Formats: sequence, C-alpha cells, structure tokens
Amino acid sequence: MIAKLQCVVLDCSDVRELSRFYRSLLGGVVDQPDPRWSLDDDWSTLHTDSGLVLAFQRAENHQPPRWPDPAHPQQFHLDLGVQDLDQAQEQVLKLGASLLDAGDDKRSWRIYADPAGHPFCLVRGD
Repeated sequence: MIAKLQCVVLDCSDVRELSRFYRSLLGGVVDQPDPRWSLDDDWSTLHTDSGLVLAFQRAENHQPPRWPDPAHPQQFHLDLGVQDLDQAQEQVLKLGASLLDAGDDKRSWRIYADPAGHPFCLVRGD
C-alpha cells in the first residue's frame, strides 16, 4: 500500500451549503477541528460517523457536471447505500438534491445531483 485515503474533495461554489447537505444525508460533524486542514471560507469538511471525511473546496466560477453529458463530465461520484430507495429519494430531494435518472424497477440504484451539481447514486443494499 502506498497511501491511505484521507478524504474525498468536491469542488463547489458554497462550501458550507454543500457540507451541510452531506451532513443531513450522511450524519457527522461539519468543520470538526483536524490538524490536516485549515478551515475557512474556501474549505469545509464533514467527518462522517463511518469515519469517511468529505472535504469541500470553493472553486471560483464552478461549473457543475451535467450527467451524462461527456462535454461536462461527472468528474467523480459517490455510491451511497440505502435500505429503501423510495424513502431515501424523498429525503434527498427535500434536502435539495435533484433526480437525474430513476432507472426502472429492476435496477438497484438511482442517480441524483447534489445542490452543486455533483452526481451521486443511492444504491439499495444491506
């Protein structure tokens, strides 16, 4: 092993808004003191209850991805496991996510965009 994942960093125009969105979705602590990063208007973190850290970096003139448009690629995405897709969908839409692809009844995932336009999937799982 060469390295350990410290965090996943998402570019956005409003670091606080996006960190609060993901806190509502995943739980955890926004801007928990951590010697690895300094927190300011351009950088926010979410330490999730599972130990994963998401970081949010302000990008001036942020241009969100437009899934599935290859001219504006998704850049990355998160797969988030849920028990009930319908219930989870209702909750994420209330938080400000938008549905990109509902799929069909046979598929075990749906694709959404967070408020900054980053795609993520809700995946039915254990």
